[in-house]
Amino acid sequence: MAFVRSIGRWAMTGLVINSIIGSGIFGVPGELSRLLGRASPFGMIFAALGMAVIMACITEVASQFYEPGGPYHYVRTAFGPFLGIQVGWFHLLTVVGAVAAAANLFVDYLTTTFAWTVNGWERGLLMAILIAVPAVTNYTGVRSGANLSSLMTVAKLAPLALLIGFGLAHFAQHPQMIRASEISAPGMPNWLRAMVFVSFSYMGWEDSLIPAGEIKEPRRTIPVALSAGLMACALTYGLLQFVTVATAGITSTERPVADTASVLIGRGGTLFVSIAVMVSTYGWISADMLNAPRLAYSLGAQGDFPAVFARLHPRFHTPATAIILYAVTGWALAVSGSFLWAVALSAGSNMVYYAATSGALIRLRKLRPNADAFRVPFGPALSIIAIGLALALLAGLKRREALLMFVTALIATANWVWARRNRSQTGMTSGRGSV
Repeated sequence: MAFVRSIGRWAMTGLVINSIIGSGIFGVPGELSRLLGRASPFGMIFAALGMAVIMACITEVASQFYEPGGPYHYVRTAFGPFLGIQVGWFHLLTVVGAVAAAANLFVDYLTTTFAWTVNGWERGLLMAILIAVPAVTNYTGVRSGANLSSLMTVAKLAPLALLIGFGLAHFAQHPQMIRASEISAPGMPNWLRAMVFVSFSYMGWEDSLIPAGEIKEPRRTIPVALSAGLMACALTYGLLQFVTVATAGITSTERPVADTASVLIGRGGTLFVSIAVMVSTYGWISADMLNAPRLAYSLGAQGDFPAVFARLHPRFHTPATAIILYAVTGWALAVSGSFLWAVALSAGSNMVYYAATSGALIRLRKLRPNADAFRVPFGPALSIIAIGLALALLAGLKRREALLMFVTALIATANWVWARRNRSQTGMTSGRGSV
């Protein structure tokens, strides 16, 4: 039994955008304005250019694979099971913690916006329904899951586009051009800190690579979707930052986009942004529910997780067991609040598999010089630059986050020992995956 390749270029592009744009963008403009002042819109663009270097390297690597798994599968193929499992655990804990955090954020906005008072079990029920809808949709077929993601992508972009339109119209009536001196005024330390901060807003696109087994013509679809998705997000982020600065000024607040909407729309601005946050958050959950279970499936298919994770539904051709377990785990973490430690891992975890996957480009060019793959110009040089960028961002972690990463590495090592023994007992090969 095999996956059904139902994700085309447009659906894949929507999945990339949906995986990048979450709720964080509604808070980022304030901190960015504090660091860079009126030059902050350029910060959004420069961060996108830095992410494009990493994305270019991973695009070449991803175009060679027709199986699910994303960075875990790429690194496992290039460097073997040990590093592959390390990357797999960092990635898996990131997405599990993130869906629990997103569910909590959605319910927080829902109850606050509509002044609902809910007790513990009612809050748990709301989050169960919230997670169950995309879980059931993806359970019944990847096409329905991709369609839901595409619908939510349009839904989350629509209010942002509307706000940007109002902001540009407001700016046209009160134009104030950015001077060159304002770009250099923040100083290099602020610019470097801003790049680290904003880069996290562009993360998440690598999750869209996990369901490669269901993407039509991955060699062509992946490069187009990644580049188009990043450009769409960079344009949205840059313009949103611009209208925020032009409308609300550079005074840092906790809710800069809400302040901007209040100026542009009036008394309903706060409600407008609250609904936009909920739509954006739920859109991210719909994408995550499509992406993440395929990672657990890939770990199971390679023998690094129990075989139950690698089962496909006989009718829907979806990793049904992995979807159910992922949804239940995400809900349990959301209700218990124990997801916070996993969320703290996200920043460093991204850098780990960005660096490892960028390094896989050099390794795979040696292992598979004649692979039918998209070849990025100056690939090895870009790979080294990408690894340097990832390590530079990794160096900015706090002590607690570094400790959590060490604990995760120990868990992954224990998993590797278990998988190795299990393979020796069952006679499974422990060699690298296919390209």
